[in-house]
Amino acid sequence: MSKHFCLRDKLEDIGTEEGYSWLGHIYNLQGYIHYQLGLIDDARRFFSMAAEAFRQMRNTVTDEGPWLVVNYGNQAWLHHHLGEEAESQAYLSKVDALLNKYPSPSQDELHPEVYAEKAWTLMKFEADQKLLAADYFQRAIRMQPDMVEWQTSHVLVLVNAFKQCNKKLGADILEKMKIAKEHDPENLFLAVLYLEACAKNGQKIEAEACELARRILRKPVSSYSGIKPLLRFYRKHVSMDEAIDWAEEALERHPDERYLKRCAALCYKKRIFLQKHNPPEHSMINRAIALYREVISLYPHSSLKQKLSLANLYSESNLQVEGDQIFQELLESDLDPEESQMLYNYYAKYLQSVRKESHKSIEYHMMAAAIPQQSFYRKNSISILERIRERNRNRMCGEIEELLATLQC
Repeated sequence: MSKHFCLRDKLEDIGTEEGYSWLGHIYNLQGYIHYQLGLIDDARRFFSMAAEAFRQMRNTVTDEGPWLVVNYGNQAWLHHHLGEEAESQAYLSKVDALLNKYPSPSQDELHPEVYAEKAWTLMKFEADQKLLAADYFQRAIRMQPDMVEWQTSHVLVLVNAFKQCNKKLGADILEKMKIAKEHDPENLFLAVLYLEACAKNGQKIEAEACELARRILRKPVSSYSGIKPLLRFYRKHVSMDEAIDWAEEALERHPDERYLKRCAALCYKKRIFLQKHNPPEHSMINRAIALYREVISLYPHSSLKQKLSLANLYSESNLQVEGDQIFQELLESDLDPEESQMLYNYYAKYLQSVRKESHKSIEYHMMAAAIPQQSFYRKNSISILERIRERNRNRMCGEIEELLATLQC
């Protein structure tokens, strides 16, 4: 259930002004998510909004086209699950009529519009779906090469897949990014990613970054606007303090936007915890705490990581009791396996660095590792346990050895 809330919030943060070319797809996915959350009236509303968005977006003389195939299929699916078989069959008939009127250019493949929607939807899910999304985009583009947003999204999903696998972008991907950027000059999200790739290759592009930042701040607030990768670029390639300055300037322009508050909170956290050689002033820590409290209230169903960050920030402000309380409340809550791994991993590090309870810390790393769910946090806890075992200076090395042996079986 929590993953559905997280995805719902992500889609809401895209907004309705930025990325309008994908608005129909956003509403389609929102319809599915709201059904899964048991919000049936909202599911109906979003599927209807998706159909209208597609009609407006295509701006054609006809109200119907192949871009409505997935939406009509979704509406048939919804009516079927609600026991409304007559309505379901009516939409299935509409799907058949569209596919007959607009057949796929390739007899052995789905319609390119269907591939594009499948690809866009998979982009929003787990890392292992990214390469499949890229393949679907490629199929759609091969049959209908004039769709600029498909070309851009194909490049974005490739870049994302490489990043999540911690692989360096090759020259071929960089060239694809450059070409896509030229064909889609208004896509500032792609522009920032390209700038970031250039910086990793040693190019000096601070002037271009500043100009791009100004352009992004003039656009409507959206997770598609490029603000998040821009702030990451500044943190990694310019300075964390400048990243904070840009985040605060964005908030001055749009003080009520929750997505900007989330981005700004992350900048403060990175500055506080990753620059120990340059300790932050107390006012900076207080600002970070205030932002995280606000973000948690604005994302009540999808803020586990923010709560964990707030607990650690409390320890930086001599408010360890508040940090302990957050962890205790989370340890008593109902979490899915991956969320539990995240909690145990964070808590293990908190026990080690803040409470100086090394043995208890190891126990929680072992708990994270023992959950049979692949995730970054499980890998990280296993890596920490392996280092402790290799040093062989802890009385729990025998227990660690036994656990790691079972994980390899």
